[in-house]
Parts: sequence; C-alpha cells; structure tokens
Amino acid sequence: MQYTGTPVISSTGLFTPDESISNEELVESFNAYVELHNAEHADAIAAGQVTALEPSSVEFIEKASGIKARHVMAKGPILDPNVMSPRWAERPNDERSIMAEIGVKAALQALERAGRKPEEVDAVLCAASNMERPYPAMAVEIQDALGIEGFGFDMNVACSSATFGIQTAADYIRAGNARSVLVVSPEITSGHLNWRDRDSHFIFGDVATAVLVEDKVMAPEQHWEILGTRLKTVFSNNIRNNFGFLNRAHPESASNADKLFVQEGRKVFKEVVPMVAQMICDEAERLSIVPREIRRMWLHQANAGMNRLIAQRVLGHEASADESPTVLDTYGNTSSAGSIIAFDLHSDDLSDGDIGLICSFGAGYSAGTVFVRKVG
Repeated sequence: MQYTGTPVISSTGLFTPDESISNEELVESFNAYVELHNAEHADAIAAGQVTALEPSSVEFIEKASGIKARHVMAKGPILDPNVMSPRWAERPNDERSIMAEIGVKAALQALERAGRKPEEVDAVLCAASNMERPYPAMAVEIQDALGIEGFGFDMNVACSSATFGIQTAADYIRAGNARSVLVVSPEITSGHLNWRDRDSHFIFGDVATAVLVEDKVMAPEQHWEILGTRLKTVFSNNIRNNFGFLNRAHPESASNADKLFVQEGRKVFKEVVPMVAQMICDEAERLSIVPREIRRMWLHQANAGMNRLIAQRVLGHEASADESPTVLDTYGNTSSAGSIIAFDLHSDDLSDGDIGLICSFGAGYSAGTVFVRKVG
C-alpha cells in the first residue's frame, strides 16, 4: 500500500456516562449546602467575620452559560451537600484506571466505525485537561488495553487538547511517521470543579471522545479531509487550576478553592472571543475559504454566548442551530471533548464536499482550528 501523507479524519467515538445531573437537582443540592454553611457560621456572619453564601438558581445558571444538564461519573456524592465532589473507590494497579476505561470505550467505537483493527493503528495520543496520574501515561495504558503496537503519550492543553492532538496526529501522517493515530480525550472534568462555588458549580461534565486520524489511502469511503490546522497559545491566569501531584502533601488541599478550577469569566469572554474569531478568519483566508463556504462550525462547548458571538463574527450573521450546533445544554462544558462531541453528533447529515470547522479554545489561553471537508 502506497501511503500519501495526506491526513484525514476517518471516524470518531463517544462515551457518555449513564448518570446526568439536571440544573434543578444541582441547585437543590447547592442551596442545601448554602443553608448548612450559613447556619453553621451564623454568629460569625452576624459579626461580619464571615460572608454569607448566596443561593443559586436554575435561571442564573442558564442565563450565565446555556447549560441545562451535565453527565457525570459519580452523581450521588456530587449532590450530597456534605460531600459535593465525585467519589469512587481507588483501583489497584493491576486494574484498568477509570480514565483509560472510558477512553477505551470511545476508542473502540471509533475503530468499529472505521472498520479498523487495533493492530492497524500506530499511535495513541491521550489529549485531555487533567490526567489521573503523572505516570505511566494514560495513553500507554489505553494503547495496551486496545492491543496496539507502536507508541503513545499524554498531552494537556486544557480545553484545546483534542484539536492540538488532531494537528499532532495529522503531522505524524504528513511526515510519514504514522499511518493511523487515535486521539483519545477522556474528560472527567467533575474532578477539578469546585462544586461549592456559586459562580462555577454548574459548568463541567464528564465524557470521553476519540478521533481516528489516518492517511487517506486507509480511510473508509466516507471520511473528512483535513484541509488545514492552526494552533495558538497566549499565557493567561484568567482560567487556572493549581491542583496537581506537587501540592498533595496535605489532604485538605483538594478542597481548597484555589487548587481547583477558577476563572475570571468576564475577562475570558472579552479576550477570547475576538482572539478566536480572528484566528478562524485568518486560517480560512489562508486556505482560500470564504465564510459562506463554511457549512457548519463545531465550536468548543463552554458558553452559549461566546459561541454565538464567535460564529457571528466569522459568518457575518447570527448562526442558526444548523450552522453552529450545540451540545452544551445537555453535556455541559466537557473541556477538550466538547467540539468533538458536537462533531460526532452533528456531522452525518452533511454532503460530499461540504466544509466544516472544528474549533476549541480555553485555558492557556489556547485555541485550535481544524478545517475539514466531507468526502463520500
């Protein structure tokens, strides 16, 4: 078989946890915690030593984000006002880790859709926001579980991890260093969310996605030609998570607000929207793509308002649900997996020759664009 060095997306895979938390359930839990906290600290609050916590509401959540529900791996402990954090039993070293487990499920679906056997894959990239452990790499564990020869490694560019992974995989194809690469994004984002923070307790959900990037000579008849990819990073503290293996000396650190997800939401909105919109337009111009040729945009699923404004700046008009579909309402923010979920669920109806855009953006700041064209 003569390989061409031309990368395409052959297929995708999606694992969705069975459990889901609605905004109504989440608000009930959060407000119960608020009542407990304010009652426990009533004297200090009256003396002005402690600030009383404010309750949340369904209306506040949906106005701020557009999120209505989110899937999670551990619903019970998250909704328990005395816990409010995911909990699961620690697994022994000879048992598959939870991130590898859900990553494998997404990867197997992608392989099945492409009619690909594991032995035909050369590499596995685990591209996700937070890894379960420093080492061994999650990618190597997924590789082993699938029975893939070759190599694997982890990469973390926060919410842009999947698109950065796609470009990395595409570059391996272009350079002739691989013919088939799995980009797997197991995102258990519920673990780095402060569920007791009113401003962010509703944001994240759990999921796993997989993207099979291959030389086009291997691809199934129906696939997506990768027209071009572009990546961008700009350092910012406006989205940050300090929790890691270097600050775990004290068990209580896991509950400290500054060790979990924090963001300056207004600053992020103001700075990221123009940066991403301009990046998309610049890349489209480089590829000689005019806005009217973009049939669909699969944008990062973090905030409905951000997506609406980015799409409008790119297309020149407010995008319809068909032009820029959302999964944010039922999945929540799933970090790097968000745009891939949208692509997985809302791409089959496109026709041969249609052009689309997979785009991510988030902490870093980081942003990635992948322009694709439907084949077959």
